[in-house]
Amino acid sequence: MAGACNCQSCMNEKTNEDLQHSLSDDSRRLVQTSDNRTQSVYLSDRVRVDTSNQLDTEEDCKPSYSACDTEVHAKRSQRRYVCEFCDQSYARASKFKTHMHIHMGEKPFSCEVCYKSFTQSYSLIIHMRTHTGEKPFSCKVCDKRFADPSTLRVHTRIHTGEKPFSCKVCDKKFRQSADLSIHMRTHTGERPFSCTDCDKKFITSSHLKTHTHVHTGDKPFSCKVCDKRFRQSSNLRSHIHIHTGKEPFQCEICGKKFGELVYLNRHMRTHSAEKHFSCNDCDKKFSWLSSLKTHMYIHTGEKPFTCNDCDKTYAHPSSLRVHVRIHTGERPYCCKVCDKRFAHSSDLKAHMRIHTGERPFCCKVCDKRFAHSSDLKAHTRIHTGERPFCCKVCDKRFTASSNLKAHMLTHTGERPFCCKICDERFADPSALRVHMRTHTRERPFSCTDCDKRFTDRSGLRNHMHSHRRKTF
Repeated sequence: MAGACNCQSCMNEKTNEDLQHSLSDDSRRLVQTSDNRTQSVYLSDRVRVDTSNQLDTEEDCKPSYSACDTEVHAKRSQRRYVCEFCDQSYARASKFKTHMHIHMGEKPFSCEVCYKSFTQSYSLIIHMRTHTGEKPFSCKVCDKRFADPSTLRVHTRIHTGEKPFSCKVCDKKFRQSADLSIHMRTHTGERPFSCTDCDKKFITSSHLKTHTHVHTGDKPFSCKVCDKRFRQSSNLRSHIHIHTGKEPFQCEICGKKFGELVYLNRHMRTHSAEKHFSCNDCDKKFSWLSSLKTHMYIHTGEKPFTCNDCDKTYAHPSSLRVHVRIHTGERPYCCKVCDKRFAHSSDLKAHMRIHTGERPFCCKVCDKRFAHSSDLKAHTRIHTGERPFCCKVCDKRFTASSNLKAHMLTHTGERPFCCKICDERFADPSALRVHMRTHTRERPFSCTDCDKRFTDRSGLRNHMHSHRRKTF
C-alpha cells in the first residue's frame, strides 16, 4: 500500500525542525565547552544535521516505500546529528538529546529511594538493582550473577583471558578501558585525586578514599570471626585466611602458596629476575619500589615506625605490627594439629615441621638436615669454627645467640624456668625438660645394644662407653 514517503531526504527538513523545537524549551543554558570554558548559549543553535550523504533528487523521492527501499533506509543508520560542543555524532535524535544532557548538566532521571540522579533512563534502571538486589545476567562458566550486561562482559574475560585494551608505552594489557586509563597515569605521573587534609595525591579515587581513613580513624571493614576491624577490604580478605588457613593461589614454579593473588604476583618477580629498582648506595636491586624504600633505611639508619607501648622503633611497619603482639598477647596463627598458637605466620610454618618431620635445610659439609634455616646457620659454625657471640663478662664465645643468653644466667644466677610439680628452678629450658622426665618417668633415649633407656642423651653416651670397654 502506497503512503507518504519516509526517505531521509523528505523527512530531513521536518526532523531538523522538530529537533530544534525540542531543544528550544528552556533553551538558554550554562554549558561546558570542549575547551573547558563555561558559556551561555542556545542549545538549539549547537546542533548540526549532516545532510551531505542524503538523497535529494526527484527520482529518489516518490510516494512509495518501494521507491526508496535499500539504499535510502540504509542511510537512516548513518550518524547525522553532530554535537558542535564535542563533535560526537548520532544516528537518532533521541540519542542526541540524551547526549546533550552532559553539556547541559541535566540529570532528569532520579532514584526514588536515594535520590541519586542520572542522565539516562537506562542508567537509572541499572542503579535500581542496587536497591532490589536483582542480578538478571548470569555467567555461563561460574554462574556468578550481575546487574548489567556490561559488567558480565568484563567478567567473562577472566575466563577467556581476553585483555583487549593495550598500553602503547609498555604493551601491558587490561580487561577494562578504565584499568588502562588508570595505568596510563603511572607513565604520565598524573595524580588527580588530592587529600584535603594533607595534600597527598593519588592515582585513583578509591586510593584517596582509603587514605582518608588514616585521618578519620575509620575502620569500616570488620572480621565476622574475631571482630577485628580494618581500613581496607583487601586487608580484611588477607586476615580471613588466618581463620580459614586457605591459600588458594600457588606458584607454578616452586609450589609456594599464598592467600592473596597480589602476593603471588609479587612473589613471581623473584623467579623472573625482573628487578627495576636499584639502590644508589650498594647497587642492590629490587622488584618493588616499596622494597627499595624499606632497604634504604639500612643506609640511613632511619626507623620511622615506633611502638606506642615501649617506644621501640622499626624500619618496616610489618615488623612493628608483629612486635605489638608482644604487648597485646595476640597470637592469630593456630596449629591445626596441637592448637598451639603463634604471633607470626613464619613461626607457625616452622612449627608444623615438628608434626611433618620435614627438614628442608641441609648442611653442605656433613649432609645433616634441619627444620629451621637458623639452626643450619648455627650448625655450619661447627665446621667453620666461627663463634660470633661473645660474653661481655668472661669473653667466652658461642656459635648461637641462644647459647649466649643461657650462659649469661650463670653470671646473674637467674633461674627463670620453674618446675610446676616440685618448684625446682633452672637456668636453661632444656634442663627443665630433662628434669620433667623424673616426674613423668619418660626415657626417650634407648641403647641399641641392650635396650636400656635414659632420660637424656648424655646418660646414653656414658652408658655406651661400658659396651665399648667390654669389646676391648
